Parts: sequence; structure tokens; C-alpha cells
Amino acid sequence: MPGRHPFPDQGPTAGADSVTPVLKAQLNLGDGKFIDLPVRFAYCGDAPFSVVMEFPDSGPAVGTWEFSRDLLWKGLHKPAGIGDVKISPPCRCHGRRQLRITLRGDDGTASIDVPVEPVHSWLREQSFVLVPRGRESELIDWDAELSRLVRDR
Repeated sequence: MPGRHPFPDQGPTAGADSVTPVLKAQLNLGDGKFIDLPVRFAYCGDAPFSVVMEFPDSGPAVGTWEFSRDLLWKGLHKPAGIGDVKISPPCRCHGRRQLRITLRGDDGTASIDVPVEPVHSWLREQSFVLVPRGRESELIDWDAELSRLVRDR
């Protein structure tokens, strides 16, 4: 899609239509050990199906992750995702009150616990206001996408 990663020149959140404040997340190190990890989400109408998750002030090795906005929403309510990104809602029976995002890459797997309320509020009050759920495909120029796919073959 054009603008697939809509803000490459100035970092993932520069130029985004909507960005969360930096949230205090925790990287799960196992054995009940965590370290604080700042995280922020961004949404851009140029890539209406996805959100970008970045880790401000982290080194380039940490990178950014782009995944389905719908996956993030579903994960707030029930376990969601297969493959590289899985999201689980809080599990009060196990004492976890945060959203858990598990990221799997070539170098391993990381589980990150993110505060639920700011993510939930941001999706409802900003992201879905910009592009309502179910209306994302209306922003895609499907003829241009098809032409690009055929041309790049």
C-alpha cells in the first residue's frame, strides 16, 4: 500500500494521524522479573488496517512493530493472534491487570505488558474516530494496489 510505513523519515510516530502518549510498559524477563519499557502506538489513515508500536528512546535493535489494528482491539477482550503477534487481555485470576503483547521475531520472543485503559481509550476515542472499524477498505485505492502488484511481479 502507498505509505505502508507512513512515517519512515522521522521515526514511526512522526506524521501519524493519532499517537498515544508514551506508556509505561513492562518487558517480562521471566521468573516474575520485569523491566520498564516505554511504548507508544500510532495510527495513520494511509495504512488504515494497521497500528505501529514503537519503543521510544530504545536502540535501533528494538525496532518497531506494525500489526493489525483489529488484532489490538480484539486482544483487549479475548486472546487474539497467531504467528508473530499475539495479544491477551488482563487475566485477573493470574494477577495480571495489563494487556499482554507477545512479539516473536528471528531473535526470539518478547512479552510486553501494556496498560489497558490508555490503549482502549486511544482506539475508541481517536483511532476509530479517524477511521471507523469496518470502514478501512474504503480508504484503499484498490485499482492502484492491483496495478502495483502486477507491476512488481
